[in-house]
Amino acid sequence: MASRLNPYLAFDGKARDALEFYRDVLGGTLTTTTYAEGGMEHDAADADKVMHGQLENESGYTLMASDAPSGQPAEPMANVQISLSGDNASDAELSGYWDKLAARGSIVVPLEAAPWGDKFGMVTDPYGVVWMVNIAGPGQPA
Repeated sequence: MASRLNPYLAFDGKARDALEFYRDVLGGTLTTTTYAEGGMEHDAADADKVMHGQLENESGYTLMASDAPSGQPAEPMANVQISLSGDNASDAELSGYWDKLAARGSIVVPLEAAPWGDKFGMVTDPYGVVWMVNIAGPGQPA
């Protein structure tokens, strides 16, 4: 397999809910392993928390997440954003993701024509993750 760069999100007990929400938004197959299933030494309070979760969708996106173990704080997405982008042919797909994120999230910048000619928007999802969506305008590179 060629090397890849994947977002890996850390949560404080909400990884399963967040990953299920992202599956509803992006589609795809979700797999999770709890701390109890993972076979690693863990605090009993962490047994049902997600040690590793991975969502892969038909567009080739991979999103990973886990719950921080007890005693290890999980900082909400400070200074990190996830960007979804594509060309004008991807408008329906990307706008659909936007609509699902915005339905339960908080719109930071509406998805609309931007000064640089693309359609752009930002939304904070219910788990504190900021998503940027950029759809290249006709004739613009994605």
